[in-house]
Amino acid sequence: MGTFRWFLFIVSIWLMCGSAHAERRIALVMGNSAYKNVGKLSNPANDAALVGGMFKKAGFDWVDIRTDLKASEMRKALRDFGGRARDAEVAIIYYAGHGIELDGTNYLIPTDAALETDSDVLDEAVGLDRALFAVEPAKQLRLIILDACRDNPFAKTMKRTVAARAIGRGLAKVEPTSPNTMIAFAAKAGSTASDGDSKDSPFALALVERLPTPGLDLRKAFGFVRDDVLKSTSYQQEPYVYGSLGGDDVALVAAKPAPAGPQASPQDAVRRDYELALQLGTRDGWTAFLSQYSEGFYSNLAKGQLNKIAAEEARAAATEKARQTEDEKARLVADRAKKTEQDKAAAAAKAAEDARIAAEKVKQVEETKAAAAEQRRKEIEAAVAKALADKQAADQKVATLSSPAPASEPAQSTQELAKSVQSELRRVGCLADAESGEWSAKSQRSLSLFNKYAGTKLNTSLASSDALDAVKARSGRVCPLVCEHGFRADGDACVKIACRAGYRVNDDNECEKVQDKKPVATREDAKKRDADRKQTEATPAKPSASGQMVCNSAGCRPVRPGCHVARTSWWAGNLQNSEVCN
Repeated sequence: MGTFRWFLFIVSIWLMCGSAHAERRIALVMGNSAYKNVGKLSNPANDAALVGGMFKKAGFDWVDIRTDLKASEMRKALRDFGGRARDAEVAIIYYAGHGIELDGTNYLIPTDAALETDSDVLDEAVGLDRALFAVEPAKQLRLIILDACRDNPFAKTMKRTVAARAIGRGLAKVEPTSPNTMIAFAAKAGSTASDGDSKDSPFALALVERLPTPGLDLRKAFGFVRDDVLKSTSYQQEPYVYGSLGGDDVALVAAKPAPAGPQASPQDAVRRDYELALQLGTRDGWTAFLSQYSEGFYSNLAKGQLNKIAAEEARAAATEKARQTEDEKARLVADRAKKTEQDKAAAAAKAAEDARIAAEKVKQVEETKAAAAEQRRKEIEAAVAKALADKQAADQKVATLSSPAPASEPAQSTQELAKSVQSELRRVGCLADAESGEWSAKSQRSLSLFNKYAGTKLNTSLASSDALDAVKARSGRVCPLVCEHGFRADGDACVKIACRAGYRVNDDNECEKVQDKKPVATREDAKKRDADRKQTEATPAKPSASGQMVCNSAGCRPVRPGCHVARTSWWAGNLQNSEVCN
């Protein structure tokens, strides 16, 4: 019996060690800045330190940070890393520096490369295939991140040994053949990346911001990285990911395990107070929030909301100032004041209008910042809530399968369940009815709206515990806010649309200029017009004469109007002609 116990003990230790061993995560980080034959790059060494620190904080078992590597050093680092990857679940390589594409193949350039001719690339550079070979043994995830899409100076000076050989701009598209392999480029294939204005590149900054989010799937994390880089580079640089993963979520940092029982988190109280201040949307509300929570994520968001309110107040003051100066200018013109006073008023009006325009721009900037911060808050809360919900569901399923059925408890009444579902629907902005406990047609429509915007397929005909759990899992607003005419949605509140002087809100909820009425002819003008027309029509037409004379035996007379002389002849010593009329 004792031998059997020792056997079980050894097996359990072996299983635990094997499990811990299988979770090994390793990373190789390389940054080449000090190139010997071309200009020095300022960012790659800094980016390598930043990304390597991120992997260490994420709890990786082994992180190797190398900078300014020669060709032999790069090959040795990849060879050693490949040996470690045989025992790893996750293997990641990050490289920052120069890269080049030759005939559709990508190469990483060491610091001692000269690359005088295109054939030197094969000997002096390190192929991307070598990095793929190094991560190949990893069992769960193989990831290569390349911040090497810069405008390459080697390609400009390199001599071609074959005229038809292509040297592309940036790096070429890659399609990994191994499963669960991803290659992330700082810029899409065929385009170049920016180093930015700071000591770190926009791509590296976005990586350390998004990848370590607990429980966030890598595909979604790189999607957020793409959005951040596009915004920071004015949509000039678009990161791109090649390869594919399976259907399960793969997070760089696992979600924190949920506590065994329901426990209130300090952040829940802060979030609730923040959402209350957001609904108020006033300076006093945000000031009260910051007096209680002076630091942290939500306090920074609150400061952004205060900046937006200050910008709106400045814009309103500038608009009123512009209106007053314009009225003063009009008054001076109407009173026929001195030209100097009118010029002074006109200058004041122009200055006030310029101030109003500047305040309007500041307001728009602050609104954009606040909206972006609010969107990012919702994304983070949604990602964390999803990870926690999935974890809790998995734990609950395991507990249900492994533990005996609990003693039956009194079920919640139908009215109480309906009221609970209605309360949660109101919290996420979907309830269009009072919380009466009666599951009416309005409550069914509210749950249908939740299905539409949350992507669920809950039964709307009755209030169920599944519906209650699904709505509770949502941390923020789900259904969009609908405002009345003359109001617009601002976060979770409706604010009145304020138009400047001379403008009004139209049917499309937009400010449009008030059109001046066109002048209409008066009755006196019509009478004068009719009198002039009658006088003109009563005036006889003046006779017109051609100046010709017609003669015969009776004598001569002028030709009648509309007639002319046809022919002239002499007869018996007298002049004779004939008159022809039309």
